[in-house]
Amino acid sequence: MTIARIIAQRAPADIIACDVTTPVSEVVQTLATKRIGALPVLRDGRVAGIVSERDVIYRLADHGGACLDMPVEQIMTSPAVTVEPATTVDEALSMMTRRRFRHFPVVENGTLIAFISIGDLVKHKMDEVQHEAEALRHYIQAV
Repeated sequence: MTIARIIAQRAPADIIACDVTTPVSEVVQTLATKRIGALPVLRDGRVAGIVSERDVIYRLADHGGACLDMPVEQIMTSPAVTVEPATTVDEALSMMTRRRFRHFPVVENGTLIAFISIGDLVKHKMDEVQHEAEALRHYIQAV
C-alpha cells in the first residue's frame, strides 16, 4: 500500500502550512488552535522545512520568549525529509522510526500535495490488519 492511497481523498488546498517569514508566535497559535503537532514551512510554494512542537520547545529553552518574535525559518527543521505518493506505508513508517519524527510532507514534482502524520499511517495499518483478519474469518467459515 502506498501513501497515494492514504491521501487520495485529500485536497492540497486543505494543507495547513506557513511561510518561512511567519512569526513563531503565529505558528504556535496555529498549532494550538488546529490541535496539530507540526506544519510544513514553505518558501515560494516549495517545502523549505517543517516546524513542530519540539522545535518550538527547544528554541524556547535556548532563547526564551524572544524566539516567539523570530521568523519560523530560524527555528524550523530543515531540510525536510519528504516522501512521494509512491512511497509505501511500510517504508514511511520505517523512516519515521529510524529518524525519530512524526510528520512527512508528501511531494510530487517538487510540489507539496499532502502532509501526513504517523497517526495517519498507523490508522491505515490497523485498518489493513482488521480487514485481513475479517477476510481470514470469512475464509475459515467458508471451508
